[in-house]
Amino acid sequence: MSRPNPPRWLRWTLAGVAAALLCLMFGITTARADLSLGPHEATYAITADDEIVADLGPLGTVVTDSPLPLTLGVRITVHEIPADLAAVDAASFDALAGDLDGYLQFFDTPQQTIATVASALVWDALRGAAVAAVVLVGSAYGLRLLLGAARRRELARAVASRTWEITAAGVVVVLVAATATASAGPEERAALPASPVFAGTALEGARITGRLAGVIDTYSGQLVETYQANEVFYAGAREKLMAAWDARVAEQDAAAGEPDDTASTDPEATDYVTFLLVSDLHCNTGMTPLIRDLADRVAPDVMLNAGDTTINGTSVESVCVDSFASAVPDGVPFVVSDGNHDSRLTTATELANRQVVLDGEVVEVDGVRILGDRDPLETRIGGGTVVAREETPAEAGERLRDTACEAAGEAGLGGYTGEDRVDLLLIHQPAVGDAALESGCVPFQISGHMHTRIGPDVVGYGVRYVNASTGGATKGNTSVGPLRDTSEMTVLRFDPERRRFVDWQLVEVTPEGEAAVSERQAIPPTVPLPDEVPDLAPDGGPDAGPTPSSSPSGN
Repeated sequence: MSRPNPPRWLRWTLAGVAAALLCLMFGITTARADLSLGPHEATYAITADDEIVADLGPLGTVVTDSPLPLTLGVRITVHEIPADLAAVDAASFDALAGDLDGYLQFFDTPQQTIATVASALVWDALRGAAVAAVVLVGSAYGLRLLLGAARRRELARAVASRTWEITAAGVVVVLVAATATASAGPEERAALPASPVFAGTALEGARITGRLAGVIDTYSGQLVETYQANEVFYAGAREKLMAAWDARVAEQDAAAGEPDDTASTDPEATDYVTFLLVSDLHCNTGMTPLIRDLADRVAPDVMLNAGDTTINGTSVESVCVDSFASAVPDGVPFVVSDGNHDSRLTTATELANRQVVLDGEVVEVDGVRILGDRDPLETRIGGGTVVAREETPAEAGERLRDTACEAAGEAGLGGYTGEDRVDLLLIHQPAVGDAALESGCVPFQISGHMHTRIGPDVVGYGVRYVNASTGGATKGNTSVGPLRDTSEMTVLRFDPERRRFVDWQLVEVTPEGEAAVSERQAIPPTVPLPDEVPDLAPDGGPDAGPTPSSSPSGN
């Protein structure tokens, strides 16, 4: 007696599930992403090894157990490794030491690299599965047209009677194919001893093969000491920063007559727009947890970045941008004006993180009108500084001035009220804003670049504030590792009714790991525009108000 054929709906369901699994398997096993690993460009590819394998070419490999499900692993092919390295000696290590900062960035925030890689691989796997699905459906539809109705009915009857056999065979094929890419068996993996150098780090349990093992054995003490010093420094600085902020808030609450256990600071400031400003981070991802904790305490409405997020604007520094983006609270806009050490690649990563990157147009963020643009210069370590676009810094400043005056409704001084003007000019180099401040079309400017805090000072008919390096960078030195100079962040408050910034508060972390939070300090008033200047008192007294001043010199 012949078995009854499964119902049509069940056959189509099984076929659909099989097709979906096939497409998904194809997408997963072919997923690739070109990203970075420390200072190097790297290609990440999904495997079925149940291992994370970093292929360092002639140096060997670093192998660690994979946290991925279903025995999936990742093979990392690291590029730009010296091919002529023939011996482990002081010279070879000195050549590698130039990239220590990049390795330290990876060790400092490996979770950020992992998150970036995982996201890229997932999207590539989904794209691969979608492409496979399109090809499969297209092929099936083409085959259907070629066979014709009569032949299709004949084949359907034959296949229906073999449904369960075909299903079983398909499961076996999927299981075999899913493990076909494994490159090392359990015995070979178990034979690799764990390297003691990684004990207590994010790579604890990793095994090393090849020439790299010699380098690590020879110089592991230096690398571990650097890593541990970095961890200890920023952990301590983080505690000091939170204690300093909480102490300042308690003082402000007490001065306002509020209980010390409240989170409020000033009942009259409830309608203010609060900004948290960073600048010149220069890839010092060690500051990411401190920025994140401060942002959680401040609860800003908007965060600002005055540029130089990276060191050289390279693709491998995208992990730095991702790291700093992770410090921004959910739903808080992050407005960026790229600096001379950033690049178009930096901008692309910022946009991928949904940051507001200024490009010469006025944008409104939380009711505040902000103007800015990327820096007209580009600086590369070892390559000097060049003009990156078809205008000099002075010409860029004049263009921004014209944009600000056009937004105000009339070029030049007067003829409009304070409510018409741009509220904030956010640019990297302070001097680029001179023309806008002197025009009277911009009342307040924020910049970075100088690695030294300047102001807030009255310049022209506006006020300028220059934030020092949040990454603790000093001229001629990178900012990775424990701070080389004092890191500074600034909290500013804006009054949307009077359309002006009212006060600022400095947050500092020193190279000794100490932290300080200043009292709120008033922003100096701007010089009245000509049509706003009251009649001067006969003795030139207080009614005369402030007068325009020239720009402070910069470097």
